[in-house]
Amino acid sequence: MTQFTFSYLCLVSCLGFLGCGQSETVVEVALHPTKANILYIATNDYIYKTRDGGIHWENMSAGMTHSRVIALAIDPLFPANILAGTKGDAVYKSYDGGQRWVSRQAGLHEVTISSVVHQLVFAPGSSSHVFAATSLGVFESNDGGETWGKRMEGMKEVLMVISLAIDPQQPQTLYAGTSGGVYKSVDGAQNWTKVNTGLVAPDVLKSSRSLGVTRIKVDPFNPDRVYTATLLGLYQTRNGGESWSRIGESLPDHMLSELLLDPQQAGVLYVGHRKGVSRSEDGGETWETRNMGLTNVNIRALAMSALDSQVLFTGTNGKGLFLSVDSGLSWKPVPLAVSGSVS
Repeated sequence: MTQFTFSYLCLVSCLGFLGCGQSETVVEVALHPTKANILYIATNDYIYKTRDGGIHWENMSAGMTHSRVIALAIDPLFPANILAGTKGDAVYKSYDGGQRWVSRQAGLHEVTISSVVHQLVFAPGSSSHVFAATSLGVFESNDGGETWGKRMEGMKEVLMVISLAIDPQQPQTLYAGTSGGVYKSVDGAQNWTKVNTGLVAPDVLKSSRSLGVTRIKVDPFNPDRVYTATLLGLYQTRNGGESWSRIGESLPDHMLSELLLDPQQAGVLYVGHRKGVSRSEDGGETWETRNMGLTNVNIRALAMSALDSQVLFTGTNGKGLFLSVDSGLSWKPVPLAVSGSVS
């Protein structure tokens, strides 16, 4: 029995029937890369942290404005450093595991007030190299989020960037999911090329949110295979973006909010949507919906443990956080029992 599983069993026995905090909407989940019992969630109001697998939570929002946090990224080498992307106030950084936050807007001045930081992504194995997907484009930092520079050369038809993916085998290769499909860079985001064949019809490309990409992921076992989750379904390329095909036609809902690829099992992926969580074991050809135990199936966030890919968390739209320790076969609520707060 893992330390995390033991802590979770204690959580269920102590709190599982109280229903504490289950009215919360959880929009983001971030897991510590090496310590299974530490995780962060963002709700519509605050950031919370647990150090014991969910038995106790703390409000970790000191230093932030009231802008909603919708993106979290933990430094893979120094996990006390955390970046938070907001809806209207650019990026914040914590140097002490979320105890205090400071605004980090140098180079991001245009990404304030009316703009959104949709996603923050650290380059593989790097503590300093990080990218931000925002409603005003792609931004890059080479100093851990202290300063930022815009990287939109070649993205002439679009402005809003929702999701970014970095090839784990070749970090100079990036994909950007935008309001008008997918763009690819092979030089570390210095230049971008549109790769939309089979993905976006030419007659609707100029329409805002013509596809609505929500997540994009590079297959860790085959970098030429990339998956794109959109508001209109799931797509796949097997040739590095040269052409795309629609997959997942049997999914119960095609307005996809989340996408995960299992780094430990080839061909295993998960999507989140308005009708729950679905899992595929054959690269997206066939699907099984795994909702047992979920009291709300409107999924807002999905996260997978880096230590054990069978451990999953999902954030729902109004019923809080749920945990699965068996690859989504069953889910249990993780009550938001707040034991302390930081004002």
